[in-house]
Amino acid sequence: MTTANKITLVRIALIPVFIVLLMIDSWGCQIAAAAVFVIASLTDMVDGHVARKYNQITNFGKFIDPIADKLLVISGMVILCAQGRIPGWVVVIFIAREFIISGFRLVAADKGKVIAAGKLGKYKTATQMAAVFLTILCLPERGEPAFGMAGVWLSNIFLYASLVLAVWSCVVYVRDNRSVLDEEK
Repeated sequence: MTTANKITLVRIALIPVFIVLLMIDSWGCQIAAAAVFVIASLTDMVDGHVARKYNQITNFGKFIDPIADKLLVISGMVILCAQGRIPGWVVVIFIAREFIISGFRLVAADKGKVIAAGKLGKYKTATQMAAVFLTILCLPERGEPAFGMAGVWLSNIFLYASLVLAVWSCVVYVRDNRSVLDEEK
């Protein structure tokens, strides 16, 4: 197992820790959840850097890295939605996008093709991670958002920017890869 893949597995191992902390209704646990989320998010950059620098790009890494990202971000969004901190319809759009992209990748794989993630998808993931982080920190403490309305505005800007990027990148992905839906192999 490569170092890059081990780093990805650390990200996956941090997800349950993040979820438990996020579900505990205390300011200290929310700060800890935000810290774990940042560490897990940073492993995404680190594992990619290590894989490229040390030529550790593997099929397992290509498979598990995007799954780890989706598990981290979507689990955070689902918990934040359950807490009433992110609208449910937004989370549904993000999940639908991931199903669409995953479906295309499955069909492509069946035809022996690998579809790499595009830059828009990477920007989407980065803005989603920022949105989740900022939303965690905007937990109302004693009735007031922790960072005031500026924090709420900033978290919403990142959330809706990531939503626009999710839809846009999905449309581009489908447009650019629609040939995988052709009947012939």
